[in-house]
Amino acid sequence: MQSPWHADGPWLRCSLHAHTTNSDGELAPRALARHYERAGFDVLALTDHWHRSEAPSGDRLLVLAGVELNCLLPGDRDGHVLGLGIERDPSELAGERLELAPTTEWITDAGGVAFLAHPYWTGATPGTLELPETVAGIEVFNAGCELEVGRGLSAVHWDELLEDGRLCGAIATDDSHHPGFDSVHAWTWVRAERTREQVLEALRSGCFYASSGPAIHDVTREADVVEVHSSPVRSIMLVSGRTIGAAVNAGRLGYRHGGDVLAESDEGLVVRAKLRIPDGARHVRVEATDVSGRKAWANPIPV
Repeated sequence: MQSPWHADGPWLRCSLHAHTTNSDGELAPRALARHYERAGFDVLALTDHWHRSEAPSGDRLLVLAGVELNCLLPGDRDGHVLGLGIERDPSELAGERLELAPTTEWITDAGGVAFLAHPYWTGATPGTLELPETVAGIEVFNAGCELEVGRGLSAVHWDELLEDGRLCGAIATDDSHHPGFDSVHAWTWVRAERTREQVLEALRSGCFYASSGPAIHDVTREADVVEVHSSPVRSIMLVSGRTIGAAVNAGRLGYRHGGDVLAESDEGLVVRAKLRIPDGARHVRVEATDVSGRKAWANPIPV
C-alpha cells in the first residue's frame, strides 16, 4: 500500500459517495456537481443506485461516473458496493444481486474501483467479512448513516479485516441524498493529479486517507516509531491488534500510552507526536480526533 505522504502530486479533496435524482437524491447530476464545487471539493463520484450517472467536469471539479450496487454478504446480508469510475452500464447485471466477489469483478472489469459501503449500517457482522482482491477497501465512516441512525462508523469491521491480514484501505464519505443537510461532513484526501486515471490508480494503491475534519500532514515510520504531524487535535492513536496500540492525548494531564507529544498548538492541542509500535504488532494505523470528536484515519502500515 502506497503512502500518500511520500507520493508526488497535489492533495485532492474527494467526495466518493453521493446520489442524484437518477436514484434517490434531491439534486440532478449537474446541480450536485456545482454544489460540491462551491464547497471546495476537487473530485466528485456520482454513485446512484444501479444507475451510471454522469456530469461534465469543470476547471476545478473532476466528476467520476460511478454506481452503488447491491450484493450478497455472509449470512445472506444485503451489502452495498461502490463502483467508482466505471465505464459500462450496470444494466448489464439486470439488477441481479450477486455475491461480493462477482459484483466487484464486474466493477473492475468495467474499469472501476470497488469499495464496500457502510458495513455497520448494512448489519454485516464484524469478523465475518472476507474481501476479495477486487475490493480496494471499505467505508470506515459514512456521514449519512451516522446522521440518520448512528451507524456510520465501521472501524470495528475494518480492524477485524486488518487483524485477519487483509490490509485494505478505508474511505470516508457523505453518502449525500439531501445536499446542504447531509453533505460536506466527510471526505477522502487523495494524492494524485486531477485526472480520472490518476485518481482511480491512487484509490487502488491506497494513496489516500479519510477524514471527517482533521488533517493528517505527515506519517513517517522509523524502525519501531511512527511520527505523526496533524492539524490541532485532542488525541492521536496508533491502533493495532487486539489489546495493543499507543496513544497521546492533549493537555497537561493528557494520558500518554506508548507515545510522546513532540509539539502542541497555542491552545495546547497535539500537532506532532511519536508513537511506539507495540511488541507483537503485525500492522498499525493512525487515527486522529479533534476537539469536536471528528476523526481522520490513515491507511494501515504493515509491520
